[in-house]
Amino acid sequence: MDDTRQPEDEQSKLWNGTAGHAWAQNQQVLDAMFKPLEDLLVEAVVAGSASQVLDIGCGTGSTTLAVARRLGAKGRCTGIDISEPMLAAARARADQEGTPARFIRANAQTYAFEPASFDRVISRFGVMFFEDPIQAFANLRRAAKNDAELLAIAWRSPSENPFMTTAERAAAPLLSNLPARRPDAPGQFAFADSNRVHRILEESGWAGIDIQPIDVTCTLPEKELVNYLTRFGLLGRVLQEVDERTRSQVIETVRAAFEPFVHGAEVRYTAACWKVGARASAAPEDAVSP
Repeated sequence: MDDTRQPEDEQSKLWNGTAGHAWAQNQQVLDAMFKPLEDLLVEAVVAGSASQVLDIGCGTGSTTLAVARRLGAKGRCTGIDISEPMLAAARARADQEGTPARFIRANAQTYAFEPASFDRVISRFGVMFFEDPIQAFANLRRAAKNDAELLAIAWRSPSENPFMTTAERAAAPLLSNLPARRPDAPGQFAFADSNRVHRILEESGWAGIDIQPIDVTCTLPEKELVNYLTRFGLLGRVLQEVDERTRSQVIETVRAAFEPFVHGAEVRYTAACWKVGARASAAPEDAVSP
C-alpha cells in the first residue's frame, strides 16, 4: 500500500535514494548487527497481550516479520516506512517465508491510520526522522487504542556512540564537504536529549512515559567493515561525490580509525540507546491535531 500524498522532503529523498538502497542491499548484515535490539522489542510484544502491532520506520521488515512470526495467527502486524527500496525488500521477505505482515509506504507523521486500531506501537531506530515529531506522535496516538503501549529504541548522544561517529571524525580533515550534524534535526541522534523526547510524547497525548538508557553490544563481521563505513551515514553520502584518489585516501584513514573496535574477525561496539516506553492516554481528544 502506498500513500501518494507523501511529501518529497529531505528524509524521503534520502531514504528513497542512496540510503534506502544501501540498507536494502545490506539487509542481512544490518539485521544481524541489530538483532539484540530486535529481540528486545519482540520479547516485549510477546510478553504482553498485544495482537495488533504497528512498526514505525520498519525498513526492510526484520522487526515486523519477527513479531509476526511470534504472534502467529492471532496477530496482525503492520510496518510503515517512507523508503520504497527498503519496503520492496520487506515485502519480498514476507512473500518468501509466507509470513502474514502488511507494509505501507507512507510518512507515519501524516498517514491516515484507522483510528484506535493498534494495541502496540514499536520502533527500532525509526522514530528520529520526523520533521514534526509532536505531530507524528499525536498521529500515532490516534492510531493507538486507549492504553496501547509504545516501545521505541532510539540512539542516545553522538558522544556516547563513538562507533557511529568515528568515520566522519576521521574523514573530516580530508573532506571539506562533510556536513556537520545539527542537534535535534531529523536524523540518527534527534532523540539524544531524553527531556526533549519526554516533552514530545507528553505534548502528543502519551502518558506513563518511561525513558531508560540501555547499552547493547552489537557485532559486525570484520570483512564487512569497509563496505559498512563507505555505504552508510554522512561519509557514505559524501564519498559518492569525490574522486577515486581522495576516496582511497579517506577509506585508508577511516579504516585505521576503526581498529579499536576490531577483535579478530569481529567488529564489536556498544550501542548506547534509549528504551522509550509510553502508554496511550485515555483522552485522545487532548492530543495535538496535525
